[in-house]
Amino acid sequence: MNRRKILKAAAIGTILASTAACSKDSDKSSNESTSINKGKIEWKMVTTWPKNFPGLGTGAQRIADSITIMSEGQLSVKLFAAGELVPPFESFDAVRQETAQMSHGASYYWINKNKSTPFFAAVPGGLTAQEHNAWIHYGGGQALWDELYAEFNVKGFLGGNSGVQMGGWFKKEINSLEDFKGLKMRMPGLGAEVINRMGATAVALPGGEIMPALQSGAIDATEWVGPWNDLAFGFYKVANNYYGPGFHEPGTHTECIVNKTAYDALPIHLKNIVEHACVSENNRMLAEFTYANNVSQKKLIDLGVSIKNFPNDVYKEMFAISNEVVAETANEGDINKRIYNSWSKFKKEARERAPFAEQGYMERRG
Repeated sequence: MNRRKILKAAAIGTILASTAACSKDSDKSSNESTSINKGKIEWKMVTTWPKNFPGLGTGAQRIADSITIMSEGQLSVKLFAAGELVPPFESFDAVRQETAQMSHGASYYWINKNKSTPFFAAVPGGLTAQEHNAWIHYGGGQALWDELYAEFNVKGFLGGNSGVQMGGWFKKEINSLEDFKGLKMRMPGLGAEVINRMGATAVALPGGEIMPALQSGAIDATEWVGPWNDLAFGFYKVANNYYGPGFHEPGTHTECIVNKTAYDALPIHLKNIVEHACVSENNRMLAEFTYANNVSQKKLIDLGVSIKNFPNDVYKEMFAISNEVVAETANEGDINKRIYNSWSKFKKEARERAPFAEQGYMERRG
């Protein structure tokens, strides 16, 4: 072999050795990546709802199960109902502090954190479920929600909707505005301030504590959700006067919040799974509530419950005060003002559209 051939062979050998080394490095990198992707992550989800409570508790469980199943167990979510890991009204802080990585509840429960949190669930005189979906997904609501919740190192997703809620259960009939004077009523969020300005005293209670308070006389009236959930709690056994629709929650979205640090650390496919599990339940829960409320209302009537509307002058006052209370949130700070302005602009556009959409149709169909 001459010198030229020897040099050529050496060069080829160097190239092959380099290629093999690169291939090994690539395989090592690929194996490491695969190992990371196959690593299992375990999350805890806490809720504000009783264990397996219809629609709300079961909806939260469906989100947890969907994430676990869609990720093929790579992201496993175990649900803890209200009181099992933390008290119901401590679930937000549990996620913020990463005692749990997820929570299912309603954003108006966190009004003590910021006066504008209720906008991402429901506010008095606010948006219907369909309108609220549109504002969050396409009207700028999600970006404002992300900005607000980032202050607490959490991120929120819509996690279900109960539709238009009822006005509440009362031990005595409501025939005038005077009947609210001195009344003790369970009411959360900004609706509580409306009730207070009407002369009643609003009391904040988690779901599992409402019935005992009603039975003991600690409260005289309560709102909760609607016929399906209210029947399950048995409120009709204590208070027989049922009023609706409510002024305070025209389309109440539940939320699924996640610890932002934990969420940001997820690979993109698991982030997508978390988001899509919430979107799916957001749609499913509203359908389930719509069906079940229809059936449960008939059952309540058969049980002798008197279902009626508030008097017109009562509704008029409720909505007038609601507009004041909601507008006042804009005075709390820059983010609050921007949330209110965005929401208010969308509501105005939705009202202009309504007579030619569902509202106009339902008024005419009979």
